[in-house]
Amino acid sequence: MSMSEVRDVLMWSAIINYSVLLWWFFFITMAHDWTYRMHSRFFQLTEQQFDVTHYAGIGLFKILVFIFNIVPWLAILIIE
Repeated sequence: MSMSEVRDVLMWSAIINYSVLLWWFFFITMAHDWTYRMHSRFFQLTEQQFDVTHYAGIGLFKILVFIFNIVPWLAILIIE
């Protein structure tokens, strides 16, 4: 696999992952009550615990995408 192929894979991976991140954010903000009701059927969570869990998950996901997709993609762009 050449460096340009790796660069393209990292770019598309970042785009797909950020699309999932945006979908998750909009789903939690726009359909918060419905999502909370669905999760509270299976888990004993308060609404505050639900919000904190999703906020932490979104933050962790964003950091991991940045570290494993964006930073290597930028490094390859710099060395090319």
